Amino acid sequence: MNHAVLSFACFYLLEALFLDSVFASEVKSHSLGVDTISLNGKWQLLNSNSSVSLSAEVPGCVHTALQRQGFISDPYYRFNDLAYRWISLDNWTYTTSFSVPTHVREKEKAVLVFEGVDTISTISLNGVTIGKTDNMFRRYDFEVTGLLKDKENILQVWIMSAVTYASQKSNAHTEYRVPPDCPPPVQKGECHVNFIRKAQSSFSWDWGPSFPTLGIWKGVHLEIFNTLRVLSFTTVPKYDSAHSSWNVDVELFLDVVVASKGLVLLSIPLLHSEEFQLSLTPGQSRKSFVFQVNQSVSLWWPFGHGEQPLYDLKMDMNLEGGETFNAQRKVAFRTVELIQEPIPSSPGLSFYFRINGKPIFLKGSNWIPVHAFQDQVTTDMITILLQSAQKANMNALRVWGGGVYEQGIFYSLCDMYGIMVSLSLEILHLRHDLNAIDLVICLPLCQIWQDFMFACALYPTEKDFIQTVREEVTQQVRRLKSHPSVVIWSGNNENEAAIATDWFNITVAERPLYVKDYVKLYVENIRDIVLQEDSTRPFLVSSPTNGVESEKEGWVAQDPYDPHYGDTHYYSYYKDCWDWTAFPRTRFASEYGFQSWPSLSTLSKVSVSSDWDFSSNFSSHRQHHEDGNQQMLKQAELHYILPNSTDPVQKYRDTIYITQVMQAQCVKIQTEFYRRSRSDIVEGKGHTMGTLYWQLNDIWQGPSWSSVEFGGKWKMLHYWATDFYSPILSMGVEDKGDLLMYAVSDSHSEQHNVKAKVELYNWSSFDAVCSFESNVATIKAGGSTLVFQKPISALLTQCGNCTRRSCIVTFHLSSPEGQMISPHNHIFLSSPRHAEGLQQPNITFTVKDAGIMQNFVVTLYCSFPAVYVWLDVDDIPGDFNVNGFLMLSKNSSVTFGAWRPTTAEEITANLHITSLRDVY
Repeated sequence: MNHAVLSFACFYLLEALFLDSVFASEVKSHSLGVDTISLNGKWQLLNSNSSVSLSAEVPGCVHTALQRQGFISDPYYRFNDLAYRWISLDNWTYTTSFSVPTHVREKEKAVLVFEGVDTISTISLNGVTIGKTDNMFRRYDFEVTGLLKDKENILQVWIMSAVTYASQKSNAHTEYRVPPDCPPPVQKGECHVNFIRKAQSSFSWDWGPSFPTLGIWKGVHLEIFNTLRVLSFTTVPKYDSAHSSWNVDVELFLDVVVASKGLVLLSIPLLHSEEFQLSLTPGQSRKSFVFQVNQSVSLWWPFGHGEQPLYDLKMDMNLEGGETFNAQRKVAFRTVELIQEPIPSSPGLSFYFRINGKPIFLKGSNWIPVHAFQDQVTTDMITILLQSAQKANMNALRVWGGGVYEQGIFYSLCDMYGIMVSLSLEILHLRHDLNAIDLVICLPLCQIWQDFMFACALYPTEKDFIQTVREEVTQQVRRLKSHPSVVIWSGNNENEAAIATDWFNITVAERPLYVKDYVKLYVENIRDIVLQEDSTRPFLVSSPTNGVESEKEGWVAQDPYDPHYGDTHYYSYYKDCWDWTAFPRTRFASEYGFQSWPSLSTLSKVSVSSDWDFSSNFSSHRQHHEDGNQQMLKQAELHYILPNSTDPVQKYRDTIYITQVMQAQCVKIQTEFYRRSRSDIVEGKGHTMGTLYWQLNDIWQGPSWSSVEFGGKWKMLHYWATDFYSPILSMGVEDKGDLLMYAVSDSHSEQHNVKAKVELYNWSSFDAVCSFESNVATIKAGGSTLVFQKPISALLTQCGNCTRRSCIVTFHLSSPEGQMISPHNHIFLSSPRHAEGLQQPNITFTVKDAGIMQNFVVTLYCSFPAVYVWLDVDDIPGDFNVNGFLMLSKNSSVTFGAWRPTTAEEITANLHITSLRDVY
């Protein structure tokens, strides 16, 4: 049984069964003495001149409300991002009414809690202004004691246009400019987003639309109490190396009305329990407890390196007056270090993560907002993306600094482990001849590189801006630091590089002023808070950065892209991506990538047939990266003949295909270069210990660097990532006329004895022209090992019937006994556009139900070898066990795992199969 293929289908069927345990990673709490009244649900929404009035859900945003009530159509449809610009330029008012029982209202204190307001608002209760908000990323608490009425209470939230506010703040900042003023015209965005604490990409980005949202995007509730309420409950395990034991730092943040005493009982079942005295005085209070764990514990490891055990830590607080508070949180035991130290034979410093004392090569991608309208982001959407990452063998994701701090479920899923579930057929409605089935739910397990939400800009440092940022950072660190999956904090995205490499044409005389502001914001405030709140994780001021070298140079290095230090971002669209010698041999590659277009089935939801042309207004409008469409085609044309069908729709579909081929091949070559560089020092550069390609996901249906389309469909790149991120990988490269083959292993200690099996195939035949086998070699644990080397000229001579253009080289690793232990791989000896003998393969297929869990077997038949064989089932959600592959046999079987009920007939009717030779 192919558990990997089944895992997506499992999620939908088992969601109700396991989500409770997922949410257990967040705080579960109950308080005797605090009455909580939810104000979520239906509110009334009104624009500034009362011409638009409707009901609206809270949590929610104005755009979503207007769409659900039929005032607007899908904002993502065609050019609606421009047509609906008026929504973001208007001011809006949310209103609701509620009642509070008398016995509750008579309590000592009432607090109105807004978990998140987007963004600039003035809030009134019963006609009295109770507060204002200016930061999307903050929770706001407003005391309303004495303002609550017997019967109906009227709550209003007036929200100002974020675009107008940002413009006003920029205009008021007259002392010096704070660039950039506006995004590039190709992005069709709004200006001065750096003056507002809001998702920076909401004003537009080079992969997404401009939708400066307004709304109450998180929950609203009342908390009414006599004695106290708990604001936050955090748990941070720490390893005591002196005593070889673990402690858990437990912190309670409290709002106290009446001086109180009591006891706090902390316990981890089967491990330890401990009681602490509690004494509280009125006001905001922070209480810390060191909970000692004297028994051995199982360590939490990143995916692919061990298990992910989570323990329940329970907290019971009992006050002398009889009030109680009970909470529970999942805790995990692991250490994380960012190692920056000298490397023999290399100037500069290393840059790698050590988890539980072991060096870990980070393999993953960058995460952007899942949707422009955060209220439309569902648990399903997050889970599909995280499962996609896990299935591609990723162990790390970087939450990029131009979006949002993600929902709690995102971090909880990254903390968790796989679950074995036994289900009856009555639940699954499966085939009647089976009695039961055991399924592995492969929940994602990843390490999170967490940016703070600052990106590609300079920022003001006035008192009110700094104050709201400080509160934002404090709240977010307290919210997220209990998650073991969060392994590093980073202050911003690319802002050190922006100053160092002069993105904004700052004069030499002005530069010290901007460096001073940079240090004030990220070092003196954000870094200072993080170090106070969380001593268990490293903090980087920026990405890319030279790390401690940047600190020595005053926090802004002369060259933040220096491959001898820190992490790098690298993009080059016009250089030949097949030339691996052009890539920086960096310590850590935290951004790199190439664009492609999403599938026609994804685009068709927001377009019409007249848009399906690369020269259409739609194709130009959807592309937010300058010259992006031409860059894709020029890069593709270096190695492939571009599509030339006379059918416009077929040519469009084929062009989408060729951009995905180009993207997959380019990112594969670059990623394999970084993975084999982990053991190399060449001209003082190398020892690469991380690859996070840009980007995992999409925010809408458009061209981007993503490997997963909006909606969850995998591009060719994502299928290839399952191989190039394999725990054991074979890779081939041409260097100075020699064919070199490397074996890479993620294992910490296990050494593998392997041999390389190399075969050459002629493009016109299914039979190998010749084959070679290396001697047995031992792969370095946690390293890269050269296992095969031979001059290509000698290789071709020995084969006798091969030239660079007529043959392709395939290879894999096997054990000495012949068992395959790495994915199949291949290398072209010349560009496929020059391939001799490559013919149309005339692929046909059959589809059969595999007989279990919405799995289907697609059997392919072809007349000639085929390259980049791509299967697309349009709108049927699911994934293949392999795709975009090299087909060197007359028939081959592929498994499709559907994520919803379907049939072999539906798949047959919707399946499109394309190979490289089919597009010209």
